[in-house]
Amino acid sequence: MAEDAFEPRDIIVTGGCGFIGSNFVRWVAANHPETHVTVLDKLTYAGNPENIAGLPESQVELVVGDICDADLLDRVVPGHDAIVHYAAESHNDNSIADPEPFVRTNVVGTYRLLEACRRYDVRYHHVSTDEVYGDLALEEPRRFEPDDPYRPSSPYSSTKASSDLLVRAWHRTYGVRATISNCSNNYGPYQHVEKFIPRQITNVLCGARPKLYGTGENVRDWIHTEDHSRAVWDILTRGRMGETYLIGANGERSNVDVLREILRQMGRPEDDFDWVRDRPGHDRRYAIDPTKLEEELGWRPLHTDFSEGLAQTIAWYREHEDWWRPAKEATEAKYAAQGQ
Repeated sequence: MAEDAFEPRDIIVTGGCGFIGSNFVRWVAANHPETHVTVLDKLTYAGNPENIAGLPESQVELVVGDICDADLLDRVVPGHDAIVHYAAESHNDNSIADPEPFVRTNVVGTYRLLEACRRYDVRYHHVSTDEVYGDLALEEPRRFEPDDPYRPSSPYSSTKASSDLLVRAWHRTYGVRATISNCSNNYGPYQHVEKFIPRQITNVLCGARPKLYGTGENVRDWIHTEDHSRAVWDILTRGRMGETYLIGANGERSNVDVLREILRQMGRPEDDFDWVRDRPGHDRRYAIDPTKLEEELGWRPLHTDFSEGLAQTIAWYREHEDWWRPAKEATEAKYAAQGQ
Protein backbone atom coordinates (compact mmCIF):
# COMPACT_ATOMS: atom_id res chain seq x y z
CA MET A 1 0.00 0.00 0.00
CA ALA A 2 1.07 3.58 -0.62
CA GLU A 3 2.22 5.64 2.32
CA ASP A 4 0.30 8.57 3.81
CA ALA A 5 0.23 11.46 1.39
CA PHE A 6 3.14 13.88 1.57
CA GLU A 7 2.25 17.50 0.89
CA PRO A 8 5.36 19.30 -0.37
CA ARG A 9 5.51 23.05 0.11
CA ASP A 10 9.04 23.88 -1.06
CA ILE A 11 10.67 21.62 -3.62
CA ILE A 12 13.86 21.76 -5.67
CA VAL A 13 13.62 20.53 -9.23
CA THR A 14 17.06 19.87 -10.66
CA GLY A 15 17.27 20.18 -14.43
CA GLY A 16 14.04 22.16 -14.36
CA CYS A 17 14.99 24.06 -17.51
CA GLY A 18 15.40 20.87 -19.52
CA PHE A 19 12.69 19.13 -21.52
CA ILE A 20 11.07 16.76 -19.02
CA GLY A 21 12.00 18.84 -15.96
CA SER A 22 10.49 22.05 -17.31
CA ASN A 23 7.28 20.26 -18.23
CA PHE A 24 7.11 19.00 -14.64
CA VAL A 25 7.68 22.52 -13.29
CA ARG A 26 4.92 23.85 -15.54
CA TRP A 27 2.59 21.06 -14.43
CA VAL A 28 3.23 21.74 -10.73
CA ALA A 29 2.73 25.48 -11.23
CA ALA A 30 -0.61 24.86 -12.93
CA ASN A 31 -1.92 22.13 -10.63
CA HIS A 32 -0.35 22.86 -7.22
CA PRO A 33 -0.06 26.62 -6.75
CA GLU A 34 0.53 26.05 -3.04
CA THR A 35 3.92 24.46 -3.82
CA HIS A 36 6.97 26.69 -4.32
CA VAL A 37 9.51 25.40 -6.85
CA THR A 38 13.22 26.22 -6.88
CA VAL A 39 14.64 25.23 -10.25
CA LEU A 40 18.32 24.32 -10.00
CA ASP A 41 19.85 24.11 -13.46
CA LYS A 42 23.37 24.44 -14.86
CA LEU A 43 21.91 25.72 -18.17
CA THR A 44 23.96 23.48 -20.44
CA TYR A 45 23.00 23.40 -24.12
CA ALA A 46 19.91 21.33 -23.16
CA GLY A 47 18.74 23.70 -20.41
CA ASN A 48 16.82 26.72 -21.63
CA PRO A 49 15.35 29.30 -19.22
CA GLU A 50 12.74 30.06 -21.88
CA ASN A 51 11.24 26.67 -21.00
CA ILE A 52 9.89 28.09 -17.74
CA ALA A 53 9.33 31.66 -18.90
CA GLY A 54 6.02 33.19 -17.91
CA LEU A 55 5.52 31.16 -14.75
CA PRO A 56 4.69 33.14 -11.57
CA GLU A 57 7.89 34.51 -10.04
CA SER A 58 6.30 34.16 -6.60
CA GLN A 59 6.06 30.40 -7.15
CA VAL A 60 8.97 29.47 -9.43
CA GLU A 61 12.55 30.63 -8.78
CA LEU A 62 15.59 29.82 -10.95
CA VAL A 63 18.98 29.17 -9.36
CA VAL A 64 21.74 28.69 -11.93
CA GLY A 65 24.28 26.20 -10.66
CA ASP A 66 25.85 22.76 -10.83
CA ILE A 67 24.47 19.83 -8.81
CA CYS A 68 28.08 18.69 -8.33
CA ASP A 69 28.81 21.86 -6.32
CA ALA A 70 28.50 20.74 -2.70
CA ASP A 71 28.87 24.28 -1.33
CA LEU A 72 26.04 25.50 -3.53
CA LEU A 73 23.81 22.65 -2.33
CA ASP A 74 24.59 23.58 1.28
CA ARG A 75 23.24 27.05 0.52
CA VAL A 76 20.20 26.01 -1.53
CA VAL A 77 18.87 22.77 -0.03
CA PRO A 78 18.09 23.83 3.58
CA GLY A 79 14.49 24.96 3.94
CA HIS A 80 13.17 22.70 1.19
CA ASP A 81 11.21 19.55 1.92
CA ALA A 82 11.92 17.59 -1.27
CA ILE A 83 14.23 17.32 -4.25
CA VAL A 84 12.96 15.98 -7.57
CA HIS A 85 16.06 15.09 -9.56
CA TYR A 86 15.69 15.44 -13.33
CA ALA A 87 19.12 16.90 -14.14
CA ALA A 88 21.09 14.55 -16.37
CA GLU A 89 23.19 14.24 -19.45
CA SER A 90 20.80 12.15 -21.50
CA HIS A 91 21.66 11.93 -25.19
CA ASN A 92 22.98 8.50 -26.15
CA ASP A 93 25.00 9.69 -29.15
CA ASN A 94 26.78 12.28 -27.01
CA SER A 95 27.58 9.65 -24.37
CA ILE A 96 29.22 7.45 -26.99
CA ALA A 97 31.31 10.35 -28.30
CA ASP A 98 32.35 11.60 -24.81
CA PRO A 99 31.26 9.68 -21.70
CA GLU A 100 32.97 11.91 -19.13
CA PRO A 101 30.20 14.53 -18.67
CA PHE A 102 27.74 11.69 -18.16
CA VAL A 103 29.80 10.18 -15.36
CA ARG A 104 30.19 13.56 -13.69
CA THR A 105 26.60 14.76 -13.88
CA ASN A 106 24.69 11.50 -13.61
CA VAL A 107 26.84 9.74 -11.01
CA VAL A 108 28.73 12.40 -9.06
CA GLY A 109 25.82 14.83 -9.23
CA THR A 110 23.42 12.26 -7.81
CA TYR A 111 25.89 11.47 -5.02
CA ARG A 112 26.11 15.17 -4.08
CA LEU A 113 22.32 15.48 -3.97
CA LEU A 114 21.92 12.36 -1.85
CA GLU A 115 24.49 13.65 0.61
CA ALA A 116 22.65 16.98 0.83
CA CYS A 117 19.38 15.14 1.46
CA ARG A 118 21.09 13.12 4.19
CA ARG A 119 22.50 16.23 5.87
CA TYR A 120 19.27 18.20 5.82
CA ASP A 121 16.69 15.40 6.03
CA VAL A 122 15.08 16.21 2.70
CA ARG A 123 12.88 13.81 0.77
CA TYR A 124 14.27 12.73 -2.61
CA HIS A 125 12.73 11.49 -5.84
CA HIS A 126 15.05 10.17 -8.53
CA VAL A 127 13.93 10.36 -12.16
CA SER A 128 15.56 7.64 -14.23
CA THR A 129 15.13 5.76 -17.49
CA ASP A 130 13.98 2.36 -18.71
CA GLU A 131 17.31 2.09 -20.53
CA VAL A 132 18.96 0.84 -17.32
CA TYR A 133 17.30 -2.53 -18.02
CA GLY A 134 19.01 -2.91 -21.38
CA ASP A 135 16.74 -4.01 -24.18
CA LEU A 136 14.27 -6.70 -25.17
CA ALA A 137 14.01 -8.84 -28.27
CA LEU A 138 11.64 -7.44 -30.88
CA GLU A 139 9.51 -10.57 -30.88
CA GLU A 140 9.28 -11.33 -27.15
CA PRO A 141 6.03 -10.41 -25.36
CA ARG A 142 7.45 -9.43 -21.97
CA ARG A 143 8.00 -5.89 -20.71
CA PHE A 144 10.40 -4.42 -18.16
CA GLU A 145 9.35 -4.84 -14.52
CA PRO A 146 10.72 -2.99 -11.47
CA ASP A 147 12.78 -5.91 -10.15
CA ASP A 148 14.39 -6.84 -13.48
CA PRO A 149 18.21 -6.95 -13.42
CA TYR A 150 20.08 -3.97 -14.79
CA ARG A 151 21.81 -4.50 -18.16
CA PRO A 152 22.70 -1.04 -19.48
CA SER A 153 24.06 -0.83 -23.02
CA SER A 154 25.50 2.66 -23.42
CA PRO A 155 27.63 5.05 -21.37
CA TYR A 156 24.43 7.07 -20.80
CA SER A 157 22.33 4.18 -19.48
CA SER A 158 25.22 2.79 -17.42
CA THR A 159 25.61 6.11 -15.59
CA LYS A 160 21.86 6.24 -14.95
CA ALA A 161 21.99 2.67 -13.63
CA SER A 162 24.86 3.70 -11.35
CA SER A 163 22.86 6.63 -10.01
CA ASP A 164 19.83 4.40 -9.33
CA LEU A 165 22.01 2.05 -7.29
CA LEU A 166 23.39 4.97 -5.27
CA VAL A 167 19.84 6.00 -4.40
CA ARG A 168 18.98 2.49 -3.23
CA ALA A 169 22.15 2.31 -1.12
CA TRP A 170 21.60 5.73 0.49
CA HIS A 171 18.05 4.74 1.37
CA ARG A 172 19.05 1.43 2.91
CA THR A 173 22.31 2.49 4.57
CA TYR A 174 21.52 6.04 5.68
CA GLY A 175 17.72 6.08 5.72
CA VAL A 176 17.39 8.78 3.05
CA ARG A 177 13.69 9.01 2.19
CA ALA A 178 13.89 8.21 -1.48
CA THR A 179 11.86 6.87 -4.39
CA ILE A 180 12.88 6.04 -7.97
CA SER A 181 10.97 6.13 -11.23
CA ASN A 182 12.13 4.67 -14.52
CA CYS A 183 10.24 6.06 -17.49
CA SER A 184 9.94 5.20 -21.14
CA ASN A 185 10.61 7.65 -24.00
CA ASN A 186 8.91 11.03 -23.56
CA TYR A 187 7.52 13.29 -26.26
CA GLY A 188 5.86 16.70 -26.18
CA PRO A 189 6.76 20.42 -26.16
CA TYR A 190 10.16 21.89 -25.24
CA GLN A 191 12.19 18.84 -26.31
CA HIS A 192 15.65 19.62 -27.72
CA VAL A 193 16.00 19.15 -31.47
CA GLU A 194 18.73 16.52 -31.01
CA LYS A 195 16.08 14.01 -29.93
CA PHE A 196 14.28 11.67 -32.32
CA ILE A 197 10.78 13.16 -32.67
CA PRO A 198 11.68 16.88 -32.65
CA ARG A 199 14.62 16.24 -34.97
CA GLN A 200 12.33 14.67 -37.55
CA ILE A 201 9.66 17.37 -37.18
CA THR A 202 12.13 20.24 -37.47
CA ASN A 203 13.90 18.63 -40.43
CA VAL A 204 10.59 18.62 -42.30
CA LEU A 205 9.90 22.21 -41.25
CA CYS A 206 13.35 23.17 -42.57
CA GLY A 207 12.71 21.42 -45.88
CA ALA A 208 15.30 18.73 -45.15
CA ARG A 209 14.86 14.97 -45.42
CA PRO A 210 14.59 13.24 -42.03
CA LYS A 211 17.18 10.56 -41.20
CA LEU A 212 16.61 7.13 -39.67
CA TYR A 213 19.13 4.86 -37.97
CA GLY A 214 19.70 1.32 -39.25
CA THR A 215 16.57 -0.58 -40.27
CA GLY A 216 14.20 1.56 -38.19
CA GLU A 217 12.78 -1.57 -36.53
CA ASN A 218 13.93 -0.54 -33.05
CA VAL A 219 10.91 -0.16 -30.78
CA ARG A 220 10.39 2.57 -28.19
CA ASP A 221 7.59 2.87 -25.64
CA TRP A 222 6.28 6.45 -25.96
CA ILE A 223 4.60 8.51 -23.23
CA HIS A 224 3.47 12.13 -23.30
CA THR A 225 5.54 14.23 -20.93
CA GLU A 226 2.41 15.49 -19.13
CA ASP A 227 1.56 11.92 -18.13
CA HIS A 228 5.13 11.50 -16.89
CA SER A 229 4.78 14.65 -14.76
CA ARG A 230 1.54 13.40 -13.20
CA ALA A 231 3.16 10.08 -12.37
CA VAL A 232 6.22 11.68 -10.76
CA TRP A 233 3.98 13.82 -8.55
CA ASP A 234 1.99 10.74 -7.49
CA ILE A 235 5.19 8.87 -6.60
CA LEU A 236 6.69 11.86 -4.78
CA THR A 237 3.58 12.40 -2.69
CA ARG A 238 2.26 8.86 -2.19
CA GLY A 239 4.98 6.39 -3.19
CA ARG A 240 6.53 3.95 -0.72
CA MET A 241 10.01 4.86 0.46
CA GLY A 242 12.77 2.85 -1.16
CA GLU A 243 10.55 1.64 -3.97
CA THR A 244 11.01 1.78 -7.73
CA TYR A 245 8.05 2.54 -10.01
CA LEU A 246 8.01 2.13 -13.78
CA ILE A 247 6.17 4.79 -15.78
CA GLY A 248 4.82 3.82 -19.18
CA ALA A 249 1.70 4.34 -21.29
CA ASN A 250 1.59 1.19 -23.43
CA GLY A 251 2.94 3.20 -26.36
CA GLU A 252 5.23 0.76 -28.19
CA ARG A 253 6.06 1.79 -31.75
CA SER A 254 8.95 1.18 -34.09
CA ASN A 255 11.07 4.16 -35.05
CA VAL A 256 10.17 3.78 -38.72
CA ASP A 257 6.44 3.78 -37.90
CA VAL A 258 6.81 6.95 -35.82
CA LEU A 259 8.73 8.65 -38.62
CA ARG A 260 6.16 7.65 -41.23
CA GLU A 261 3.38 8.99 -39.02
CA ILE A 262 5.22 12.32 -38.71
CA LEU A 263 5.65 12.49 -42.48
CA ARG A 264 1.98 11.64 -43.08
CA GLN A 265 0.79 14.29 -40.66
CA MET A 266 3.10 16.87 -42.22
CA GLY A 267 1.95 16.15 -45.76
CA ARG A 268 5.08 14.36 -46.95
CA PRO A 269 5.41 10.92 -48.61
CA GLU A 270 6.03 8.14 -46.08
CA ASP A 271 9.32 7.20 -47.76
CA ASP A 272 10.68 10.77 -47.88
CA PHE A 273 13.63 10.12 -45.55
CA ASP A 274 17.23 8.89 -45.67
CA TRP A 275 18.64 5.78 -44.02
CA VAL A 276 21.88 6.34 -42.07
CA ARG A 277 24.27 3.94 -40.35
CA ASP A 278 23.06 2.55 -37.06
CA ARG A 279 24.14 3.79 -33.65
CA PRO A 280 26.74 1.52 -31.94
CA GLY A 281 25.03 -0.82 -29.46
CA HIS A 282 21.58 0.45 -30.48
CA ASP A 283 18.99 -1.09 -28.13
CA ARG A 284 16.33 -3.10 -29.95
CA ARG A 285 13.18 -2.65 -27.90
CA TYR A 286 12.03 -0.92 -24.72
CA ALA A 287 8.70 -1.74 -23.12
CA ILE A 288 7.42 -0.75 -19.68
CA ASP A 289 5.02 -2.64 -17.42
CA PRO A 290 3.38 0.12 -15.30
CA THR A 291 1.19 -2.30 -13.27
CA LYS A 292 2.79 -1.44 -9.91
CA LEU A 293 2.24 2.29 -10.44
CA GLU A 294 -1.35 1.73 -11.58
CA GLU A 295 -2.30 -0.67 -8.78
CA GLU A 296 -0.58 1.11 -5.87
CA LEU A 297 -1.20 4.74 -6.78
CA GLY A 298 -4.11 4.58 -9.22
CA TRP A 299 -2.23 6.42 -11.96
CA ARG A 300 -3.41 6.10 -15.55
CA PRO A 301 -2.17 7.88 -18.70
CA LEU A 302 -4.46 10.55 -20.12
CA HIS A 303 -2.74 10.88 -23.50
CA THR A 304 -3.62 7.47 -24.90
CA ASP A 305 -3.99 8.47 -28.57
CA PHE A 306 -0.41 8.71 -29.86
CA SER A 307 -1.43 10.16 -33.23
CA GLU A 308 -3.32 12.96 -31.50
CA GLY A 309 -0.43 13.66 -29.11
CA LEU A 310 1.97 13.69 -32.03
CA ALA A 311 -0.24 16.13 -33.94
CA GLN A 312 -0.21 18.46 -30.91
CA THR A 313 3.58 18.17 -30.72
CA ILE A 314 4.00 18.95 -34.42
CA ALA A 315 1.75 21.98 -33.98
CA TRP A 316 3.85 23.18 -31.05
CA TYR A 317 7.06 23.06 -33.10
CA ARG A 318 5.35 24.83 -36.01
CA GLU A 319 4.27 27.61 -33.66
CA HIS A 320 7.57 27.93 -31.76
CA GLU A 321 10.21 28.16 -34.47
CA ASP A 322 11.88 30.98 -32.56
CA TRP A 323 12.43 28.51 -29.69
CA TRP A 324 14.09 25.66 -31.64
CA ARG A 325 15.68 27.40 -34.63
CA PRO A 326 18.77 28.74 -32.74
CA ALA A 327 19.87 25.19 -31.81
CA LYS A 328 19.04 23.48 -35.08
CA GLU A 329 22.08 24.34 -37.20
CA ALA A 330 24.64 23.33 -34.57
CA THR A 331 22.75 20.12 -33.82
CA GLU A 332 22.68 19.03 -37.46
CA ALA A 333 26.34 19.94 -37.89
CA LYS A 334 27.21 17.62 -34.99
CA TYR A 335 25.16 14.80 -36.51
CA ALA A 336 26.76 15.36 -39.93
CA ALA A 337 30.23 15.06 -38.40
CA GLN A 338 29.16 11.68 -37.01
CA GLY A 339 27.79 10.57 -40.39
CA GLN A 340 24.23 10.68 -39.08
